[in-house]
Amino acid sequence: MRAVISVVGKDHPGILAYVATKCAEQNINIEDVTQKVLQGLFTMMMIVEVPEGLKIQEISSSFDQYGKEEGLDIHVMAEDIFNAMHTI
Repeated sequence: MRAVISVVGKDHPGILAYVATKCAEQNINIEDVTQKVLQGLFTMMMIVEVPEGLKIQEISSSFDQYGKEEGLDIHVMAEDIFNAMHTI
């Protein structure tokens, strides 16, 4: 299943590596990533492939806590739900 990971926080070195490390630990494959720094605010969106057997709710909770440790807001959402929320 594909998912969208969004990351927002105060910019500092290593954010991409920090999130990518968490993905690797859970065997989540990063398919696409875009990031931008706007006036000191780091923003990133990732499209990832989640292995079978992992539940989005559990991943989301895990990434949420992991992000807080680094001062980041990290949200994980199934791609189909993300698309439905952003379709007119």
